[in-house]
Amino acid sequence: MRTGLVLEGGGMRGLFSAGVMDVMLENDVQVDGVVGVSAGACFGCNYVSRQIGRALRYNINMTHEPRYMGWRPLLSEGNIMGGEFAYHTLPDELDPFDKKTFAGNPTEFHVVCTDVYTGAPIYKRLQAPVDYEFMEWIRASSALPLVSKPVAVGGKLMLDGGMSDSIPLKYFQEQGFERNIVILTQPKGFKKKRTKLMPLFKTFMRKYPAIIDAMNNRHIMYNGQLDYLAQEEKAGRIIVVAPEDTLPIGRTEQNVEKMKVVYQMGREAGLRLLEKIK
Repeated sequence: MRTGLVLEGGGMRGLFSAGVMDVMLENDVQVDGVVGVSAGACFGCNYVSRQIGRALRYNINMTHEPRYMGWRPLLSEGNIMGGEFAYHTLPDELDPFDKKTFAGNPTEFHVVCTDVYTGAPIYKRLQAPVDYEFMEWIRASSALPLVSKPVAVGGKLMLDGGMSDSIPLKYFQEQGFERNIVILTQPKGFKKKRTKLMPLFKTFMRKYPAIIDAMNNRHIMYNGQLDYLAQEEKAGRIIVVAPEDTLPIGRTEQNVEKMKVVYQMGREAGLRLLEKIK
């Protein structure tokens, strides 16, 4: 029986997931596969490379680096996250991603992106070598619409995977992962509403009508996935780890104290459920 770890996105809310994963790593909880969406992809790779604390550390260290995230990369290159700096310079030079440990770990690592022309999810298993293209897949999974340019990789043009498959549990079950831990970045009981940004999508994403449709219907897809999670949890096939309350941080917020609080909330949730997870 194969076990999996399913990671929702949510930008800086993903530090909650990082806290849970660090508790799992500290207690030698191993799974056979990880699938991450957006921030879940960015932070989930550290679980496979077994780098405890890395996600929190580099986000804190980069708060005063204008090339990392914010207005400078958005105005200079059209990306809220610096494409070259955040996904290549940082993991290659400044806070190195442990490519050797990743390559030697048998745990599978998958990411989810969204095809800008079809609006459909694109799933990719990322394997060694951890090269430029590997990181571009993670960038594509995390490329927020409206504040990121589509990423061309693997013969596709893609944006954030959360638009088409926010919580890819069914995908992982179809890959043979029968028992899964699902880490959410919204509290249980949360229901997504239709985005209020639809006028902006219709204006600025008019080249990609499938993306407009995906965003218009995203709340329906997401809430349906929450219903499926409840069904699978009741059946005992999954464990859901979720914040007890709404996480006190914005998607792109760079407040160090809030980062620490959210990460600690994840650690506390991981510790509460540790024996059940084991």
